[in-house]
Amino acid sequence: MKIEIIPAIDIIGGQCVRLTQGDYARRTVYSSDPVEIARSYEAIGIRRLHVVDLDGAKAAAPQNLDTLRKIATATKLDIQYGGGIKSGEALEAVLEAGANRAICGSIAITEPERFEEWLAAYGAGHIILGADTKGGKVAINGWLDSSETDVQTIVRRFAAHGLRQVICTDISRDGMLGGPNFGLYSTLQTEFPEVDVTVSGGIASQDDLVRLNEMGLRSVIVGKAIYEGRITLKDLEKCLQNG
Repeated sequence: MKIEIIPAIDIIGGQCVRLTQGDYARRTVYSSDPVEIARSYEAIGIRRLHVVDLDGAKAAAPQNLDTLRKIATATKLDIQYGGGIKSGEALEAVLEAGANRAICGSIAITEPERFEEWLAAYGAGHIILGADTKGGKVAINGWLDSSETDVQTIVRRFAAHGLRQVICTDISRDGMLGGPNFGLYSTLQTEFPEVDVTVSGGIASQDDLVRLNEMGLRSVIVGKAIYEGRITLKDLEKCLQNG
């Protein structure tokens, strides 16, 4: 399997949680030890970890950097971290705490010129666009608000400035275990072949991973399906070995 599987750890108050459709009131706590979870992924051969600071997304500044430091110290995982990165200071803090890649969402909508500056200064390998969609429009501020911009428009703008990775979450499917929006990701990857489109939201089974791989998608984030036992660590290990 060529597609890169990226397990997700969503953090509130230092604990691993999952929200349903981005709703903070609909949360489930899965573990009080994100480091242990990260180590379990590394042990089966996972190379990259997706860490979302949900407190940071709400507070508009990273809030769980201590947890990030612990994961970075305890593992050799390539960590991509998002949530509240809305200033140069926040971006620096996230990278210094051990993230190799910073996921920037709201800032790309509210201050696109600054996002372009970050792409130029840090390089496309370290800056990821988080373009999460709600009803066809990009959602911002921890998914609490919607913009008037669609995903294609924002990706097109930043691709011209060197963007090479976008994580697109279909919020209506996130945490629902009903399968991803295959059409959305196929369309995006076809339209922007130079950009790695990371699938996020709705992954429910190994079959979803196989189908995305066959469609030519390059990376996929898996969260709730792992915690709910729909996809086991053994399943992930088999997928990696088949790669």
